[in-house]
Amino acid sequence: MKIAAVRTHLLEHRLAVPFQSASMRFDRRAHVLVEIVCDDGTTGWGECLGPARPNAAVVAVYTPWLVGADPLETEKIWARLYNALRDQGQRGLALTALSGIDIALWDIKGKHFGVPVSTLLGGRFRETVKAYATGSFKRDGVDRVEDNAAEVARYRAEGFHASKIKIGFGVKEDLAVVRAVREAVGPDMRLMVDANHGYDVLEALEFGRKAAELDIDWFEEPVVPEQLGAYREVRAGQPIPVAGGETWHSRWGMREPVETRAIDILQPDLAGVGGFTEARRVADMAALHGIRIVPHVWGTAVHIAAALQFMAAMVPNPVRVNPIEPILEFDRTDNPFRQAVIKTPIEHDQGVVKIPNGPGLGIEIDRDALAGFRMRDD
Repeated sequence: MKIAAVRTHLLEHRLAVPFQSASMRFDRRAHVLVEIVCDDGTTGWGECLGPARPNAAVVAVYTPWLVGADPLETEKIWARLYNALRDQGQRGLALTALSGIDIALWDIKGKHFGVPVSTLLGGRFRETVKAYATGSFKRDGVDRVEDNAAEVARYRAEGFHASKIKIGFGVKEDLAVVRAVREAVGPDMRLMVDANHGYDVLEALEFGRKAAELDIDWFEEPVVPEQLGAYREVRAGQPIPVAGGETWHSRWGMREPVETRAIDILQPDLAGVGGFTEARRVADMAALHGIRIVPHVWGTAVHIAAALQFMAAMVPNPVRVNPIEPILEFDRTDNPFRQAVIKTPIEHDQGVVKIPNGPGLGIEIDRDALAGFRMRDD
C-alpha cells in the first residue's frame, strides 16, 4: 500500500452574528480537512488547526514527500516531514499542517488493521467522556453580561457539567460576566475562563485574585504564549490553576513550560501539536512531570473524532480506583458544517459523548457536505 494522492478541502460558513475572543474576531468559520488516498483505495482524513488557506498551502508543500510513501510508517513520515521544514518551521503552520497529515495517516492505519486509532495507541481506558461547552464569546450587538449568563445557563439545562467563558476584554467587564454566569448557573457547575492571551501580567494577576471566590477550575492562556516567565508569574501570584498549550506545538514547544511548571494543566491540540505521533510524546512528558492534560479542540467532527480517540487511550495519571478522567472541549458556537461533514454526527447526551469505535477515527465523511460548504474565492 502506497500513498497515491493528498488533497485538502477548504470549508467555510459566514456568520450571521460575528463574535470575538480577546485576540481575534470571527465573521466566518473556516477550516481545512486533509484527505490522503492510497493506491488500494484506502482513504484517511485529518484536520489542521488554524487558518485554512495557509494550512492547505503547507500541506501542498509536504505532498511530494508523501506520494509513494508507505502510510503505515507514521514515525518515519513524521520525521521526514518535520525535518523538511525544520529550518523554517518548528512551530506554527509547519506543525499544524503536519498535524492534519499525521491524523489522516493514523486514520488509514486504523482502517488497514480494522481497529480504532485508540487501540493502536495502546488500548481504550474509557468509552465515553464528559464534555464541557465552549462558547461565551463576545457577540456583536448584544449585552455581553446578559448574553453570556443566558448562554451558559442554556448549556447547564442541556446537561453539560462545565463550561468555559471567554475573557480578556478588561478585568472589570470580565469579572462582571463571570459573576453573572456563576449566579445564573449556581455553585455546582464547573466554570473555566479563557483569556486567549489578552491580558498582561498585572491584569491577569488582578483578575485571578478577584475571580478566585467564584470557584474557577482553570485560567486559560492568561498572557501571550511566548512569555513563559509571565506564565510562571501569573501561576505563582494568584490562586486559580493556569492552563495553556494549544499554541506550543511539538514536544520541543511543550518542554520548557512543562519542565519549569509554567502551567498546571497542559492543553495540546491534536490538530496543532503534531498529530497522534507527537501528542503521545507530549502526554508522556506531561505524565513524567505530573502535569494534567486536557486536550484543546476547535474544529469539525474530524478534529473531535481525533481528540476522542486520543482521550480514549489516555493513561490515567495516577492510575487509581477512581481516576481523574479527561474532559472533551465541545464547541457550541455557530458552525453548521462542524457535524455535517460526517454521516453520523458526534453529539452529546446530557453532556456525555460516546467515543467512536469504528476503524481509524471511527467516522465516515459526507462528501455532499464538503461540496456544500466549499470555501468561496472572495
